[in-house]
Amino acid sequence: MIPSTFEYIAPTSITEVADLLSKHGEDAKILAGGHSLIPLMKLRLAQPKILIDLKNVNGMNSITEGSDTLVIGGMSTYYQLQSSELIKNKVSMLSDAAADVADPQVRNLGTIGGSLSHADPAADLPAVVIALNATIVVDSSIEERFINAEDFFVDLLTTQLRANEILREIRIPSLINRGGSAYLKFANKASHYAVVGVAVRIGINDAGICEDASVGVTGAGTHAVRAVETERMLLGNKINEDVIDSAAQESVASVDEFLSDVHASGEYREQLLKVFAKRAIQLAVSRVS
Repeated sequence: MIPSTFEYIAPTSITEVADLLSKHGEDAKILAGGHSLIPLMKLRLAQPKILIDLKNVNGMNSITEGSDTLVIGGMSTYYQLQSSELIKNKVSMLSDAAADVADPQVRNLGTIGGSLSHADPAADLPAVVIALNATIVVDSSIEERFINAEDFFVDLLTTQLRANEILREIRIPSLINRGGSAYLKFANKASHYAVVGVAVRIGINDAGICEDASVGVTGAGTHAVRAVETERMLLGNKINEDVIDSAAQESVASVDEFLSDVHASGEYREQLLKVFAKRAIQLAVSRVS
């Protein structure tokens, strides 16, 4: 189908974008990679009067390192995340997850900011940024806000992002020295979306005791969540197979309601979550340096 009529604008600064959003409100939509918005527009499920393309906004596709933080621009593509040596060396789980998204065409255009803002329940990166304890920075013409990744995702295709705000960057704190991480998913064979995906970051001391653990879950419910009970089962315990198995079983407590659709029933997703939580924890533990 053909989209309804709209005005196309390609600003060159965050300030211009914020002013446009402030002026046009709900009538405006932001275009990043376009893989979610354009199909909706063609079906006329989305009919923005103003389309704001971010491709020319300066600095939004940069990946830089501060003293204790990695800063990733919202327009950084999956391919950038996949190929960046800085990402590979510092947060390899993010690089691995980006490399597992869809196909090369999608990875060359799709962006981390677009993925997080759209909040598809089966997207990969929401679980990863939760497990990495990331902070999402959003801008408007009024204020700058800092939102913890675990609080950013609210419901199906719903985030804390307001109509007048743009997701500017993602900030990831430096990981502890003895940390290991992993992202694993049971993927839909056609789309590569996660039927269930689990991201794990874990820190273990010389005595084998877990000192730090973060677990993000995607695909299972309406939005990505933090598996708090799984983290509690890991923290303070000597890591062995019994502890890992118990922690994986607790992962289902993080999901209020399991999705049920043509790809998998709620009961199947619940079982998948236990299996992939265990596998992801095991892989993360094996990567502890």
